[in-house]
Amino acid sequence: MPRFRHILDTMAAYKPGKAVAAPDGRSYKLSSNESPYDPLPSVVEAIAEGARQVNRYPDPGAVALTEAVAERFGVPASHVALGAGSVTVAQQLFETVGEPGVEVVYAWRSFEAYPLLADLAGVTSVRVPLDDERHDLDAMAEAINDSTRMVFVCNPNNPTGTTVRRRELEAFLDRVPEHVLVVLDEAYHEYVRDDEVPDGLTLYRDRPNVCVLRTFSKAYGLAGLRVGYVIGHEPVATAVRKTTIPFAVNHLAQVAAIASLAAEDELLERVDRVVKERTRVREALVSQGWTVPPTEANFVWLRLGERTLDFAAACAVEGVAVRPFAGEGARISIGDPEANDAFLAAAASFAK
Repeated sequence: MPRFRHILDTMAAYKPGKAVAAPDGRSYKLSSNESPYDPLPSVVEAIAEGARQVNRYPDPGAVALTEAVAERFGVPASHVALGAGSVTVAQQLFETVGEPGVEVVYAWRSFEAYPLLADLAGVTSVRVPLDDERHDLDAMAEAINDSTRMVFVCNPNNPTGTTVRRRELEAFLDRVPEHVLVVLDEAYHEYVRDDEVPDGLTLYRDRPNVCVLRTFSKAYGLAGLRVGYVIGHEPVATAVRKTTIPFAVNHLAQVAAIASLAAEDELLERVDRVVKERTRVREALVSQGWTVPPTEANFVWLRLGERTLDFAAACAVEGVAVRPFAGEGARISIGDPEANDAFLAAAASFAK
């Protein structure tokens, strides 16, 4: 047999959210934090037009999209680096610091790809337990040592939906050594309604060791095309570009992302609808007797412990797919009202 890296014997592959179906055929996929809405007509039109050029390689530098992102957020184009979804950009960030002996700090539980990406990059994960479902920034600061090269702060946190607020985040950043890169993973930023939760772009500007990671997959509804980006000072963005696989962001993804930025007002109206449904779902769960942490993302979190897999199975019988983390809890994406009602009915039956 061929010889492979030893780390592959100890790691599990990333498991995406799955779909299920009830005996009567009903199926509601609330396991992947996707937008419940179809792409906007203007975005579909841009994709259709772009399809006429798929016999050609995409722009390897994604110049037009880079400039569109830079213009939208008022940053230099040299501060923007793109990748095939924010998880791939996260992988590129790991690769920029990854070498033997390096440590990367992040909260746990947080985005489940972090350990996988750390292992593949050959770095050591330092997982700091959540405190009441939130980042324990004091403990994370204390975990930083001479071997630390990077820290991830997922805000809002996936899968709990909880956040860190401006004052505590600024105090944390003040404690991080200047040579340690802090990645503010803001994949769900557009769903935030708490004014005390900072926009990471207001923090990175005068902090050269801070960058902001975002995606077009969630609020912009382009999960199937894979576009993510990081905004950081030029040395950070340059390092990320060096780890980019050639032509990583395909042509259709580039044109769809540009069209989505042009239609942002219309898209964010849909985000407002998701936020309203989020409030409705959480309040209904609380009224059923569940303990549900406040969430600023497009999902809710139920701490279920040993009942987690039983809960997921009960939801599956009703055609509702949720994202279980065995022994811990379940994350449930906010879908359209029909899907959310089906989930709430399943949750009410299980609670009884």
